[in-house]
Amino acid sequence: MKKRIIVFSLSLLVAISPAILEAKKNDKKISGKVVMFHAGSLSMPFDAMEKEFEKLYPGVDLQREASGSQAAARKITDLGKECDLMASADYDVIDKLLIPKHAEWNVRFASNQMVLCYTDKSKNANKINKKNWFDILSEKGVVWGHSDPNIDPCGYRSLMVLQLAEKFYKKPGLYDKVIANRPKENVRPKSVELISLLQSGNMDYAWEYRSVAVQHNLKYIELPEQVNLGNYKYDKYYSQAVVKVTGKEPGSMMDMKGMSITYGVTLVKNSPNRDAAIAFLKYLFDKNGGLKILKDQGQPPFIPCSVPTNEMKKAIPDELQKMVVVKK
Repeated sequence: MKKRIIVFSLSLLVAISPAILEAKKNDKKISGKVVMFHAGSLSMPFDAMEKEFEKLYPGVDLQREASGSQAAARKITDLGKECDLMASADYDVIDKLLIPKHAEWNVRFASNQMVLCYTDKSKNANKINKKNWFDILSEKGVVWGHSDPNIDPCGYRSLMVLQLAEKFYKKPGLYDKVIANRPKENVRPKSVELISLLQSGNMDYAWEYRSVAVQHNLKYIELPEQVNLGNYKYDKYYSQAVVKVTGKEPGSMMDMKGMSITYGVTLVKNSPNRDAAIAFLKYLFDKNGGLKILKDQGQPPFIPCSVPTNEMKKAIPDELQKMVVVKK
């Protein structure tokens, strides 16, 4: 009986993901350390991927460093830290900070939307809703926060949501009124750092990605599509929101325009372990591998993953070509 169960399990594995069999054939060739810098909002799905990937490739040690996406890019551009892969919560960060000097291409692999998170401990938790959230955030005594827009896309997206809400709800001054009730100490380096403040009752409300709210079992207010940055069909509307953040060169500033939330990943040009890094990307782009984990954790993946131009697709390693399409 035991033998039959084992055979059935292997048959099921083959049916689910042929890519896994290919990985098992090559696991002796792929080994060593793979370093990835990535957005904090990807921590939980990447943790699950790391475990599964290292089962497929026992000789590989995937080492991840989570931070704000811009901070992750600057580890490469400013600090000169060696890494193999960089995954951003805003694919535009890779375009603006890494390409062309540090990377050649940028694959879009997932989306998200902004939500306002809270718990049962939050002030006015029993009455906040889609129509009054901005009034509650303006009330004295209500503690709310967001991440630092200079190092984390969730930070500048939080500000974009407020700008778009002022337009959508036709309430002049909404942005300034809400921001006036948020002291600077409520701005944290990473959006995930706000979660512990919510859970401990030291903060009432925080802006997060929907996937993060789902992963941490937080309550949240879903916003209209014209405000939540979650639907690419509203990109023209989103572009009305503009936030200035620190630029590529020290002391410089650049404009981040509102656009739908799209996650990007790239292979760094001087990747110390290119073969193993590409093996991870093959796993990430697999609809039965990394993309399934993203979907299971509340983060909509792009199936298939995409790049905006034919020229960029040509720069992608041959091993990944069939997994990526061109989509503007």
